[in-house]
Amino acid sequence: MERFTLHMLLHIFVPALVAKFAYRERFYWAWAMMMMTMLVDVDHLFADPVFDSARCSIGYHLLHSYIAIGIYLVLIAISGFRIYGVGLIIHMFLDGLDCILIDN
Repeated sequence: MERFTLHMLLHIFVPALVAKFAYRERFYWAWAMMMMTMLVDVDHLFADPVFDSARCSIGYHLLHSYIAIGIYLVLIAISGFRIYGVGLIIHMFLDGLDCILIDN
């Protein structure tokens, strides 16, 4: 399976698994909220080229910066924003995993 395809599938299925186990009673709502956090990739539109399979997103794009990741971690501690923080951290984790795969 192509790395990009696997990366995109993980961005769909990992939040689904987290929603299933952590938000069982509100699965569809939790999954939808975490899927909305994928909009964080809007910052890719400001890069040239927009997509580069050899580029690591973490630390390169504004919404993938270390400061942004710190803010996402803070969101987890705020009950009304926890689901968004979880979704964003999952996203950053998966993008970080992709960065490791780029180097190997």
